Amino acid sequence: MFFASDNAGPVHPKVMEALSAANEGWAGAYGVDPVTKRAIEKVRTAFEAPEAAVWFVPTGSSANSLILAAMAQPWDAIYCSPSAHIFTDECNAPEFFIGGAKLMRVGDREDRITAEALEAELESWPRDVHTPQHGPVSITQVTEKGTLYQPDEIRAISDVAKAQGMKLHMDGARFANACSALGISAAEMSWRSGVDAVSFGGTKNGLMAVEAVVIFDPALAETFELRRKRAGHLFSKHRYLAAQMDAYLTDGLWLEMAAAANRASARLADGLRNVPGAAFWWEPGANMIFAEFPRAAHRRAMEAGAVYSLWNGGLDGDPDESVGCRLVCDWSMPDERVDRFLDLIAG
Repeated sequence: MFFASDNAGPVHPKVMEALSAANEGWAGAYGVDPVTKRAIEKVRTAFEAPEAAVWFVPTGSSANSLILAAMAQPWDAIYCSPSAHIFTDECNAPEFFIGGAKLMRVGDREDRITAEALEAELESWPRDVHTPQHGPVSITQVTEKGTLYQPDEIRAISDVAKAQGMKLHMDGARFANACSALGISAAEMSWRSGVDAVSFGGTKNGLMAVEAVVIFDPALAETFELRRKRAGHLFSKHRYLAAQMDAYLTDGLWLEMAAAANRASARLADGLRNVPGAAFWWEPGANMIFAEFPRAAHRRAMEAGAVYSLWNGGLDGDPDESVGCRLVCDWSMPDERVDRFLDLIAG
């Protein structure tokens, strides 16, 4: 009953098979190999963007930070939600790679930005020599609170940004989960909605360690390859990154795994709705749930071996007091473990 993070889930067997196949013989280093070429074309096909620039990096932190470095100058502000991963969980990596850009929180919604809040924030910072300049906007899909941007919301944010000459970045660590949940294509989620570049996540969705940087704006792509090399994220044995993405995008595996994680999370959410005292902090959108229920229920679950994160309290205290938590399902979560957890919570 491991609901702590989809990062902790296993690698899909087909991905392991692809890695084994890539391990045969010799291949060109630094991405000059047939597997990388094939994987790049599969990313372009998935995004319906034959001219997109595509690179593979091992972590989401590097993908997001290097994209933002290509978009921003050191004197810029990067606009994001209060809970954005780049703001709360990257140890200032974007600022480091850009050389000093300032991250600015937009609005009072903890899970996501609205176009109206972005417009108000930009109006409050006139462009002069004394203030941060208007740099890129960054949104996360699925959001850090498990909710979803609808395509029209993304387009509205993009329209506000483009009116100011700003770029739009999407942190797509759970991009596949969002596509599956919304029933839309990668293109509709990204460039057709005004996104200039996306971190196309794989690690949280059954891959070992790879994210694809997908850049739709040719002007942003000019220096990215140099930034990746300078940052130490160009792998010599690059085929092992590419092999994972190659398998991911073969026969719809990326969407198959995302749908499995989303189904497990939906089963969990449906069960929690019937638990006395349980409530959601945000309405679940894909494979991540923030909920609260009595401390006694947390104790029963954790004493029986459940692993997940408590969010605003511990196991010690009033057994009837509600304590929040985060529950995340990965592609491999079986129904019986979800049901066992729900039985424990219900008591």
